[in-house]
Amino acid sequence: MPHSDFPSRLAHLGFSDDEALRKRVLFDLVVETFKTVAGGAPEHALWVPGRLEIFGKHTDYGGGHTLVAPVPRGFIAAARSRSDAVVALHDASRREQFVIEANGAADPPSRFRATTSRPADLPTSLPADPPTSRPADLRGWRRYALTVVRRLAMNFPGAALGADIAFGSDLPPASGMSSSSALMVAVATTLVRLAGIEARPEWQANVVNPWDAAGYFACIENGMAFGSLAGDAGVGTHGGSEDHVAIVCGRPDHASAWTYVPPVPVAEVRVPEDWRFVIASSGVAARKTGAARDAYNNLALTVGALLQIRNTHEPPAPSLRAALASDPEAAERLQKQVAADASARALNLGERLEQFVNEDARVVEALRAMQRGDATAFGELSQASQDDAERRLRNQTAETAALVEIARGLGAHAASSFGAGFGGSVWAMVGKDDAQSFPARWLAEYRPRFAGHEAATTFEARPGPPLTWIA
Repeated sequence: MPHSDFPSRLAHLGFSDDEALRKRVLFDLVVETFKTVAGGAPEHALWVPGRLEIFGKHTDYGGGHTLVAPVPRGFIAAARSRSDAVVALHDASRREQFVIEANGAADPPSRFRATTSRPADLPTSLPADPPTSRPADLRGWRRYALTVVRRLAMNFPGAALGADIAFGSDLPPASGMSSSSALMVAVATTLVRLAGIEARPEWQANVVNPWDAAGYFACIENGMAFGSLAGDAGVGTHGGSEDHVAIVCGRPDHASAWTYVPPVPVAEVRVPEDWRFVIASSGVAARKTGAARDAYNNLALTVGALLQIRNTHEPPAPSLRAALASDPEAAERLQKQVAADASARALNLGERLEQFVNEDARVVEALRAMQRGDATAFGELSQASQDDAERRLRNQTAETAALVEIARGLGAHAASSFGAGFGGSVWAMVGKDDAQSFPARWLAEYRPRFAGHEAATTFEARPGPPLTWIA
């Protein structure tokens, strides 16, 4: 695969000059790693971005609205099919390898070998008698990768999943920009193409458009069934599909509003030319695994509990938003039902319901403000969203709250945390003329307050290209 045309491809995708240079460096690293470990050039290359959630805090898995966009940072993957049913994954950025025997991936325990070494030393074939383990024994990116291979092997029996895949990322890890979802989408999309899964009747019966594909990828992550494609344990988190929709269905320079369960496009708006998003990663890892998983999952479980209470008293609805949209008094009735339930009061479900209703409505209001170019209204909505996150979701840290405060103090029109919470990142919206200096000024104000967060970074993040095959 010649990559002399790569700079022009990047320009066509819509990256800024600075981001295009970053992608060229990342692409070269990934391709050289691939050549080293696979003994030849890749057949395909793929760009997969991270996700910016502008509005829609913890609403997607309840069927609610979100306003999202791809960020101009993400993954580049290079791949080539294999004939031996082995999926060999190589992290070019961390210089790590993970090898999965795809034939056994659908039936636990799965056989695999994971090794960490320099690329020049990585083997090009599966070692003899690899050890046996289960996905629960894995940590980090390997767990996500194995979950993808296992699910595809289960849903598409006999698929030729063998592949060499090298990847690299310029996303800050565990920063709330969906690096884990982006990796899963990269691996899944690559294997679907290389194995010809798109031509299979099981795929065509369930996936008819890009947001169906995004919804299926989300179900690989959360373990839910997708149409007739059976579910499994997933990665153990109860997330929705907004990350995957933004990654697969976004558009450069645009934000898009969606509803979910299932994903449905609502509207798309071009970000005003004089608006610029800047992202600050707090340096506090926004993890959805290990000890942090329960706190993250609890926010999804409370939405499920609200729907269960409502469905006990009224004809069942498929999602919380569908229940609340059934008539104008639905939210008020549910609040009364929650107030009458002692266990619901103990779980603060009334506050969670209020946050969901408020945030769901803000998405539509924010979309209209962006269409009008009304920065004042956009800023007021962002502050209300942040206030609800701190007081009702209770998923903020001192660091993310401070980043919002600092951004507004520096003159940002709007600012809000985003993603799962419990760490992660904050976006600020500034004027075009301030965009160049704002990232450094923001970081300079933040770091003295929170010593030890060397991983904190800032960068301009006007919406970039979605998932795109480069070659």
